[in-house]
Amino acid sequence: MHIVIMGCGRVGAALAQTLEQQGHTVAVVDQDPTAFRRLGAGFGGRRVTGVGFDQDTLREAGIEEAGAFAAVSSGDNSNIIAARVAREMFGVENVAARIYDPRRAEVYQRLGIPTVATVRWTADQMLRRLLPSGAEPLWRDPSGGVQLAEVHISPSWVGHKVSTLQEETGVRVAFLTRLGEAMLPTSGTVLQEGDLVHVMMRTDEVEKVEAAFEKGPEEAGR
Repeated sequence: MHIVIMGCGRVGAALAQTLEQQGHTVAVVDQDPTAFRRLGAGFGGRRVTGVGFDQDTLREAGIEEAGAFAAVSSGDNSNIIAARVAREMFGVENVAARIYDPRRAEVYQRLGIPTVATVRWTADQMLRRLLPSGAEPLWRDPSGGVQLAEVHISPSWVGHKVSTLQEETGVRVAFLTRLGEAMLPTSGTVLQEGDLVHVMMRTDEVEKVEAAFEKGPEEAGR
């Protein structure tokens, strides 16, 4: 896939290098030509100097054949404008914009433009490490009805199968993080001490799920 990235800061450069290592072709757009130094000498993609929401600049970056576009500059307005141009003018299906203001990010999310609210995301990540209890949402669908969350489980779940956890609590386990590595569990996967459990659930059932995870398998179904 060809991917266009607007913004060659630390995030944009890291994203570009990772995507290229995965076999994709990448073009990076930035107004400051010195920013491309972050890409390193080994980067084989395009470096395009210009405004990321300018149509001619995007064409030079290969937007017309792009399968994805990421707007990760330091400006919220520039990112959202560029994301809309990529989607609405050039028909790019996979578009995402980094937004610093979480309130604005939620508005754009409802408009169908996937956003990453960096301040909120960082704060949530810190909360999950400082207060490892309850459910902290990692993702919500645009309607807000379903969410993916990391939920703290009682030690009494250790040694039980993922299938038991799902049956007793009514959630879908999306993945586990075990010893720092993400894994897709099967119904026979047994929960181990230190596992981080990431589940899909209805937003209106968060409190119920938290309580079931805290009680343990003996009382969860009661």
